[in-house]
Amino acid sequence: MADNQQPILNKGVTSGDELPLAHLKRWQWWFLVALNIFFLIVGQAAAVLLGRFYYDQGGNSKWMATVVQTAAFPVLFIPLFLFRSAKDTSTSTNPPSILVLLLIYFSLGSVIALDNWLYSTGLLYLSASTYSLVCASQLAFNAVFSYFINSQKFTILISNSVIILSLSSALLAVDDDSERPSGVSKSKYFFGFICALGASALYSLLLSLMQLTFQKVLKRETFTVVLEMQIYTSIVATIVSVVALFASGEWKSLPHEMAGFGKGRVSYVLTLVGTAVAWQTCSVGVVGLIFIVSSLFSNAISTVSLAVTPLAALVIFHDKMNGVKIIALLLAIWGFVTYLYQNYIDESKAQRRRNEMGESRVERSPC
Repeated sequence: MADNQQPILNKGVTSGDELPLAHLKRWQWWFLVALNIFFLIVGQAAAVLLGRFYYDQGGNSKWMATVVQTAAFPVLFIPLFLFRSAKDTSTSTNPPSILVLLLIYFSLGSVIALDNWLYSTGLLYLSASTYSLVCASQLAFNAVFSYFINSQKFTILISNSVIILSLSSALLAVDDDSERPSGVSKSKYFFGFICALGASALYSLLLSLMQLTFQKVLKRETFTVVLEMQIYTSIVATIVSVVALFASGEWKSLPHEMAGFGKGRVSYVLTLVGTAVAWQTCSVGVVGLIFIVSSLFSNAISTVSLAVTPLAALVIFHDKMNGVKIIALLLAIWGFVTYLYQNYIDESKAQRRRNEMGESRVERSPC
């Protein structure tokens, strides 16, 4: 899954009641913020680069590349157990039945498996830099789905962001000079582009559906509940991906794939394990920033990492950054900034309303 994990909590959620952070000194708080930024950016960039390395060295199983995107979900149990609080363990009013929860986790997990397969296919036929730039379009998809599913406002700035990000992706689609991985034809490149674009759209849809689930079904948006959603849907996605790996017959080619891997058998195993750990490290960073700072801040850092990956690919894989790619990158940054600014305006208005409500309560309180 992309990198670039988007927040699924409302901006109005505060963290003070869910994790005892108030006692932390300022430098300790900043250390936690910096640590989670590191997890998110490095995890996402490493996962994409290792995925591209897997294909470059002879890996060809799209379902194996899909499995490793969620297979390291046990890593998420670490923050779940470390930061679970008394409030998180309490039950909510009228909690959903086990059957409803199973249906939600199975449905979302199955869609996540499909989404991860689309990402894996896109990365197979695109260079790491092109892949990352296409994935920036998920901000635009996120705005559209949030409007229709979560009743979010569609302002001029958001509209501008959608148009600019769409133009950024369109430039890459029509660029005949875009560098393609070795052995990839123009038709496969276009198919990979469609898969990456479709994966970004599907992931944005998933985020909106998850937010709707928190609001209408779970009716809780705490650190533990978010982590549980990620863990249980990852379990389902991993099972579905493994079943698909065997059903497709790709598992038969894995021994030959390992034997013919360019850097050797050990490197093959380490590449897959490293990719799996990198994706979950990214997930820990996303959830941590949502909880410690805000969903807006996590959103910002997630998108910043989209610019880091093409630069890293330029150094590691010597991807070409032609004029079209540079323009696409600048447009993506422009679209992101306008999207972020609109969120900043919304958050500022919400904060002023909360302050006014707090002042009114103080004025009405008895002496």
